[in-house]
Amino acid sequence: MDNGASSYRRYLDGDETAFEQIVKEYREPLTLFIAGITRDYHAAEDVAIDVFAELAVNRRYNFKVTLKTYLYMLGRSRAIDYIRHRARHATVALEDAEPYLSTELSVDEDFLRDEQNREVRKAIAKLPEKMRTVIYLVYFEQLSYEEAARVMKLNKKQVDNLLYRAKAELRSMIVERGILK
Repeated sequence: MDNGASSYRRYLDGDETAFEQIVKEYREPLTLFIAGITRDYHAAEDVAIDVFAELAVNRRYNFKVTLKTYLYMLGRSRAIDYIRHRARHATVALEDAEPYLSTELSVDEDFLRDEQNREVRKAIAKLPEKMRTVIYLVYFEQLSYEEAARVMKLNKKQVDNLLYRAKAELRSMIVERGILK
């Protein structure tokens, strides 16, 4: 898969449905990524719309990186701009984005798993922004270290080191809270 590049080429050639496919594929994950930065889901939706508008109007995507990486780079930049210009720092829990657990688990197991997931998310939320961002990009969005480095404007080694420190910090917080032993 070319991560949307062929759809974007079709859009540039005049196929409006190709752009709709791009938006359909990347809108939700991009919005969640931006929400992790802005801590405001509704603002993240607006920022994501701005990213897609930029892609449609300015047509600066040059195919040197995957379209997904390019969108995340734009999203991160726009989210930082949003944070700089907003008056308040509102937060929104992203718990609604978690998919439901398998129905094969018993009620007790289901409850414990939910509680562990909530605690892990709370621990992730307490990490510094760069650590939260690298964990989200690598583990939730499954970007490669190189792609995450481009989004975060770091080099691959910095991403590797940041991820190592983030995992160590998470591990200590989780053990300290008694979630895992």
